Amino acid sequence: MTVHNITSTEGFKEALKEHKTIMLDCFATWCGPCKAIAPILANHSNDEQFKDIFFAKIDVDDLPELSQELGITAMPTFMIFKDGEMAPVEKLVGPNPNALATMLKKHI
Repeated sequence: MTVHNITSTEGFKEALKEHKTIMLDCFATWCGPCKAIAPILANHSNDEQFKDIFFAKIDVDDLPELSQELGITAMPTFMIFKDGEMAPVEKLVGPNPNALATMLKKHI
């Protein structure tokens, strides 16, 4: 698997329809903590135990409307979406590798 770069609101909504569980990384290119945790998220996306989770990311500066709709106030923000619902079932703000792994394990 990989972390898929979503470049439009329509693309995100399409992913919601196509995948049962989505891990969304909301980041900014200028965000140091986002850059630091990105390889960890990429490793999780390749981990067999998370094979049923669709890993995606959005650049908050490229998609300000979607970022606002999702209530993003800080980066990185990680969200889990399930069953096509636009509201996340879980949200993690900040680059916390242990909390990120725990959050993913709850949704496999």
